[in-house]
Amino acid sequence: MLFNSIEFAIFLPISFLVFWFLLPRKSVNYQNLFILSISYLFYGWWDYRFLSLIIISSSADFFIGKAISNNSKSTQRKLLLFLSILINLGLLGFFKYYNFFVDSFIDLSNSLGLHAHPRTLNIILPVGISFYTFQTLSYTIDIYRKRFKPTNNWIAFFAFVSFFPQLVAGPIERASNLLPQFYKITKFDYKVAISGMRIILWGLFKKIIIADTCASIVDVIFEHYTGFNGSALLLGAFFFAFQIYGDFSGYSDIAIGTAKLFGFNLNINFNLPYFSRNIGEFWHRWHISLSTWFKDYVYFPLGGSKVPKLKQVRNILITFTVSGLWHGANWTFVAWGFLNGLYYFPLIFFKKNKNLTSVIAENSILPSIKELFQLFLTFSLTLIAWIFFRSDSITDAFNYLRIIFSESLFQNPLPLLRGKGITDSLIDGSIAIIILLIFEWVNRKKDFPFYLDKLPKIIRWIIYWLIAFFMLFYFGEEKTFIYFQF
Repeated sequence: MLFNSIEFAIFLPISFLVFWFLLPRKSVNYQNLFILSISYLFYGWWDYRFLSLIIISSSADFFIGKAISNNSKSTQRKLLLFLSILINLGLLGFFKYYNFFVDSFIDLSNSLGLHAHPRTLNIILPVGISFYTFQTLSYTIDIYRKRFKPTNNWIAFFAFVSFFPQLVAGPIERASNLLPQFYKITKFDYKVAISGMRIILWGLFKKIIIADTCASIVDVIFEHYTGFNGSALLLGAFFFAFQIYGDFSGYSDIAIGTAKLFGFNLNINFNLPYFSRNIGEFWHRWHISLSTWFKDYVYFPLGGSKVPKLKQVRNILITFTVSGLWHGANWTFVAWGFLNGLYYFPLIFFKKNKNLTSVIAENSILPSIKELFQLFLTFSLTLIAWIFFRSDSITDAFNYLRIIFSESLFQNPLPLLRGKGITDSLIDGSIAIIILLIFEWVNRKKDFPFYLDKLPKIIRWIIYWLIAFFMLFYFGEEKTFIYFQF
């Protein structure tokens, strides 16, 4: 079930009304059973058969977590943890990477003059499997590390794993934050609910008006990139940067806002990433739940930054390369991750790899010349990496870049874009991006960029209704979220 679908527009208010007005409030188990039921309905609406995978993953880590906690022998604890990793990554590896590795092996064999016969399967990638397997896996790892005590309430645990707002595309919640919220009966808070609705509205704005509008430009340019000049391809990369940001952060906003409607708090997943001054700050602000997951469970176990510089480089490259592979079964994602790892080299060798925690232009209206240069450089590097992320193959990505960095970069892109019928989308997308950046810049010191509390009530409601009107105006075919493929 998509957040931007008619089905969800019916599902959410009905679930909300039943949860707060019809559900017995005497026992937390009633609450969690209801959350579990609507979460399974939400996920099963796509394909009910894959509910079995969530149940397997939830059951395995529920019992393995208890077994690890109850066992004092180091060897047996390690074996139990290995079993959890094997089950979770085994499911993820089979459904997501089986054909990828088989095809890569066949290509390698053929290049060496060997003739391997393909034995690929028609495997459907279950939506959200990358997210909920990481969520349950972190639960057992934290128990193994004695940082979290396992729960004895299977209903609460199953509801935690399958909580529908963030089930399909995150944020990837840690048990330490979300699971304890299922131990108590939630209480309705009008202000929290209103806040949740505002966040949902902003998330839908990002998805429908920004991401989907940019997609109509990006799809044409990347699909026919050989027929465009360098300036048009640069525009394609630029609009993809905002397509994926609007699409993914929009999903996270809707998830966070929806959770608030039911009295639950999810962690922020995006924090103005395109206002970053170096690549380290960017990854401190982009897909925060995944970045911290890889930092805690891959980068730190490798030694983190408490090792010599060459080993720091190794740790960064491994972490980002694995992160790239997590995003999809294509070498383009591996290259994207590896390239982001390379971007860290100057930060490591010049000892600038500490995350910037201050707000850009903290004491002024506009950024300084230095900050502007840092913003431009960081965004430019990110843009190059996004080209690998979006391209169908490594060859396409390099050819795309080759055309950008040719003399055609200085040619007028409009005639070619007009010929493909995307100039209207170009204008609409540009206006939407400007509105987004204005809101984010003005409210960069706030927890949430769509902050209107200081405006008169009548002005706030005019803005709300204008956004709603334009969403209905731009709403056409239901477009899936990009990260559903991951």
